[in-house]
Parts: sequence; structure tokens; C-alpha cells
Amino acid sequence: MRIGVVLSGCGVFDGSEITEAVSVLIAIDQLGGKAVCLAPNIPQMHTIDHLEKKPTAEPRNVMAESARIARGQISDIENANASDLDALIFPGGFGAAKNLSNFASKGDACEVVPSVAKLARAVHEAGKPIGFLCIAPVIAARLFGATVTIGNDADTAAAIKKLGGTHVECGPTEVCVDEAKRIVSTPCYMYDSSPAQAFEGAKKLVEAVMKLAKR
Repeated sequence: MRIGVVLSGCGVFDGSEITEAVSVLIAIDQLGGKAVCLAPNIPQMHTIDHLEKKPTAEPRNVMAESARIARGQISDIENANASDLDALIFPGGFGAAKNLSNFASKGDACEVVPSVAKLARAVHEAGKPIGFLCIAPVIAARLFGATVTIGNDADTAAAIKKLGGTHVECGPTEVCVDEAKRIVSTPCYMYDSSPAQAFEGAKKLVEAVMKLAKR
């Protein structure tokens, strides 16, 4: 089973949340799947010094930074085909709200990066499942009006409703499955989770996605 993993950079504040992304990659491997790492080949919204938690002037590229997590094995999402994948998964991190979409700056008026939206819609239209971790479910709300969870953050839950989605409150290791739309989500680090909890939630999401893909 080939599962596309859409990365958004490297680091929680300006890219993919690394523990979540690696947890997804490990879970796919443990469950007998093959991860296919993808990212848009575009500039990051900005770059954050993760020690000081402040913006820097250094420009970075989303795909080049994502390659750090993928050990260099990554492709431009612009060239990806839904027919080559059995499912798609979006790890969280602010990159999902800054580089894959502009939710961080536009809130419920956000749009999804065209290349990301194109592949996600194609996978969805083919009846294949898609998983979203942490803040990434805002993308599912925007594109599909799906039922999702981001945990219990009231402001983000309200934004999801304005985006056309439905929010379900879940714990950090729980998953929400929209059976009709074949969308799976889990909060992970939307809570002050431990790495073990993040991995547990990620693995449950991968399990649910793979279960849907086999139907």
C-alpha cells in the first residue's frame, strides 16, 4: 500500500511537526505500507528560529526543508498522481497552516496551496482515504467540509465550522473517522502531548486510514 505523506517543511513553528511526521512514517512501515513523501516546491511563509521562537531573515524552501525528514527521498507534489497512491496523510505543525495553506494568516478565509488542493481533491474523488494530524484538519474542512477533530481548542474548532466542516472533540490519542468522506483526523500536539502520545495517535490514524483503503 502506497501512502502519500505531505510534508510542509521541517520544524513545528514553520514546517512539519517532526515527531508527528516521523511517527507517521514509522507507523506506515510497521503496518506494511510504503510512505511516499511529497511537498510543494515553494518558499516557506517565513523561517522561525526554534530556539528563540522568533522569525529570522533566512529564506527557506518547503520541499528542501521537508527533505530533511524524508532523508532526501521526496517528490514535488505538483507531479504526484492520485492513481499512484492508495491514501494520503498530512502531518501537523504550523507548516500546514502557513505553507500548505494560509490558515495561520487568513483563518476561516484561508485557501489551500493549489498543488496541494489538486492532489488532495484527486485522491478524495477517487474514493481513497486521507488522514490529517494536529492543525492539518483545517485543510480537510476547507476542501471537503469534513467532520474532523483538532482536540478541544475552541477557537480552531469555531474556525473549522466556518470553513464548512464539523468539529468533534477528541483526546490526544483518539481518532475521528468521517466514514462518508473517508477522512481521518487526530489531535496529537494540539494538546500538550508526550512523544509517546503523539506516536500513539499517529499510529491509530495510520491504522484507520489503511483500514479504509482496504475496503
